[in-house]
This record gives sequence, C-alpha cells and structure tokens, in this order.
Amino acid sequence: MKTYSNQDVVDVVVIGSGAGGAPLAAKLAQHGKTVVVLEAGPLFSASNHTPDEIAARELYWLNERLSGGENPQAFGGNNSGTGIGGSLLHYGAFMPRIDPRDFFLHRETGKGVDWPFGMETLLPYIEQVEHFIGVSGPSHYPWDEQRRYAYPPPPANSAALKMREGCDALGLRHADGPAALITKTIQQPHFGTRNACVNCGACHQGCRNSAKSGADNTWLPYAVAHEAELRPNCFVHTIERDTQGRVSSVVYRKDGKDYRQNCAHLVLSAGAVETPRLLLHNDIANSSGQVGKNYMTHVSTQVWGVFDDDMRPNRGYPSLTITEDMVRPKDADFVGGYLIQSLGAMPITWATNLARGTNQKGNELAKTLLNYNRSAGIGINGECLPSAKNRVTLSEEKDTFGIPKPLIEHSYGPNEHAMHNHAAKLLSHIWQSAGAQEIRVVDRAAHMSGTCRMGADGSQNVVDPYGKSFDIDNLWISDHSTFPSATAANPALTIMALSLRTADAILKG
Repeated sequence: MKTYSNQDVVDVVVIGSGAGGAPLAAKLAQHGKTVVVLEAGPLFSASNHTPDEIAARELYWLNERLSGGENPQAFGGNNSGTGIGGSLLHYGAFMPRIDPRDFFLHRETGKGVDWPFGMETLLPYIEQVEHFIGVSGPSHYPWDEQRRYAYPPPPANSAALKMREGCDALGLRHADGPAALITKTIQQPHFGTRNACVNCGACHQGCRNSAKSGADNTWLPYAVAHEAELRPNCFVHTIERDTQGRVSSVVYRKDGKDYRQNCAHLVLSAGAVETPRLLLHNDIANSSGQVGKNYMTHVSTQVWGVFDDDMRPNRGYPSLTITEDMVRPKDADFVGGYLIQSLGAMPITWATNLARGTNQKGNELAKTLLNYNRSAGIGINGECLPSAKNRVTLSEEKDTFGIPKPLIEHSYGPNEHAMHNHAAKLLSHIWQSAGAQEIRVVDRAAHMSGTCRMGADGSQNVVDPYGKSFDIDNLWISDHSTFPSATAANPALTIMALSLRTADAILKG
C-alpha cells in the first residue's frame, strides 16, 4: 500500500471507511487522485471474525453516546461500526432498493421533505454498486419486474419459510430479499478469493469467508490497488482552514499523539452522529443552522412468536424473506410505509435484548429463554419523518479525546406511532396465520440518517445535491447524514450509490 507524508497536500482526505467513504475513495483513486482514508477503528482480517457475539463487539462503535428524547435509541451494535470497513463489517447485508416514491414523499403527501432528485438520477449508481460488490436475489422481484441480481439467493431458513406461510394466508406477496452476499465462490481482483455464503447466520459478527459484500473486501482493496492509503486507528478531531476559509488540513490522534494531514479536499463519511459532531465541534459549515437537525431512524417494530417446530433462529441468513406490499398500504393512517422482513437472532441477542426486554422474572423469564430454539421473528423498516426536535448536539461531557460527547434526542411523532401500531397488528396476524403462539411485540428503532441534509437551498440545507458544503467549497459529506428523508429501505445501498455520485462531482471539479 502506498503511503503519503503528512506534509503532502493529498488531493482528498476521507474520514471514515464504510459505505460512504469507501466507494468514493475507490473511484477517486481509480481516476488518479491521491487519497488518504482516516479510520478511527483498527484493521481486521476476515480470519478475525467469529460467530461469538461477545468477541464480535470489537466491530461496534462503543464510544459513549448520550441518548435522550421520548424514544431514546440504543447504539453500539444497533448502528455504528468501527474498523477498516466501517459499519459494513457487522451489518446484516439486507439490501433493498429505495422505492421511487420515497424520493418525493412531500410532493405526494405534503409531509416530510423531498429529495433534490429522483430514482432516475440514482438508479445507475445503484446498479453499479450491486454489480461491483455482489448482491444475491430472486429471479423475479414482484415489485420491480425489470430488476435482476447476479447471484441466486441462499437457502431460506425457518423464519423465512414461516413468514411465507403467513403472507400466503393473508394474500401478501413475498420474495427472497436482496442480500449483499455471494452464493458462489469467486476470485475478485485486488482481493483474492471470496468464498460462497455457507449460511452460518453470523452476518452481524463479521464474515469469516468474505461472502458478505462489505467495504473491506470490495471497494477498499480496489482503492489500495490504485494507490489510496488506509490509515486505521486515526481519530480526527480538528478541521483546519486557510485564510480564505477553505479546508487546508485535518488533525487526528493516533497512539496518543496528534498528527496533521494536509489536503485539497475533505470528505466527511463518519455517519449521521459523528459527522455533525465533528462539524459542531469545529463550528463550521453551519450557516443554515441545520447541522445536527432532523435526525431520523427507521421504525423497526418486531414481532416474535413461538412455534411447535424447531426454528433454530441462529441458523441461516437472518433476513431472507421480504414483502414490499406495505410501502404504501391502502388502509394506513400514516404517510409513507414500511418493508417487512424475516428475522433471526443469535443466542446472546435473544437473552439480553429480546428476553430481558419483556420485563419478565423467575419462571416466566426462564421459559422465554428456553423457547429460543422454537422462536422466530419478523420486523419492519419504516419511514420516519424528519423533525427539528430530533437532533444531534454536543453534550457537556467529554470523551477520552477531550471532545464533547454527542447527545442524540429522538422522539416518535404521530406518524411513527401510527406506523408502529399498524405494523404490530399486521405482523401479529402474519405470525398467527403461520401458527405462532406467545406472540410478543417489540417496539424499537434502528439505523440512523439525517443531520446534514442535502438540498438545492443553502439556507435550509447543509450540502448541495452532490454532497458539497454550501459554506466551504472543498468540504464534502458522503454518508447517510445527507438523507433528506429516511425512506423505507436499509440505508447501505443508497449511501454507496450517493458516494459514487459525489466522487463524480469531485472529479468534475
């Protein structure tokens, strides 16, 4: 791997090596730009990954975040990752596309905020991402007849099969969900062998055979092959500017010492919490007053049930069955909609989150724990409307770097409550129709987006439609903080597509 001097003025410094930073770094390096990627976490190899949930915590961003509001959100493994590859190291690889209607929810309903472009703009980048990283899916996708996937889906596990039974009983369409994994062994340029998925079910603990399509086994090896430099264990805390107000360098801490890296362009790809935190800490790029505002999650209601048959929820790809029939449900008392997917769970996740979350004690809790092998879940990803009261700010507490810890305030509004209630009722019916007993609803939020949204008007948005700061013309943001709305799809695919689009804008100068 090529290395650059801290005194060199590299063309681009990218902060973060996940879905937002890695595709952009690869494309810029491919076109001859000098690129340095600064990642706060370590460098892992696939052989480090393990199905052991405790050991896999090293993949999670565990630096303390303060969570408030009426629906405070859990962090750690629920959202951010750390290490070369970012959150894609431990994401579940569930990869639906954004629905074309979700770009223009405000135009459709008068609620929320529209994106500054539509699917016709992003689709070519989405297809580039799917082709490059490798995505499996069905030969026929009921909600998009033109869609094709390069790899067939892995075998369905018990939860996926039960969800199909329940959907059939209620007349809901279903299909194998798009999954960012390969189901046949390939030799990938600049990386080597990627083995076919063995359906072990440990996607959230990394991937030992590199079947899961992340940044660490696709974009980043490609970037390094084109002379980008990856620097792990580098925590950026300061952004410096020249006399004209343009970014000139960043200061990062590595092994207890501060270093400065000069650059011509800076790209923030640290996510919907750390990107606004860094901007707020440095008091830059916020003439709109929108940095940190409109933090969004997905309404991620889950329903779990106990079956007569063994479900073995730790086995098989966790989220194989999908239905998009509720992206715009006809009977809804809310705007937007939600995807439904089948769910698996590893043993410790079951014990610490799903069982302990029941507030049961004694024999009742013991029974729930013992029912693990006969349990299965289904859940949603639902649109969350942007709200100014949901935000990231700087707290008065300092972290080990001396930087204010982020405070994330998160509360559901009427639309989110109505969506949760609708989903809880429908998912319970699906599970009842599939033969589940002891049905339990879990109210939760997952993923995160917003806080530095894009748009055409610099007085209301932080970056333009290409991710460039309205205030500083060599500062760019490439991550899910730029999302104007949450949409109903998992964010990883959209983040990567936007990253390629931002790279094109930087290349055009």
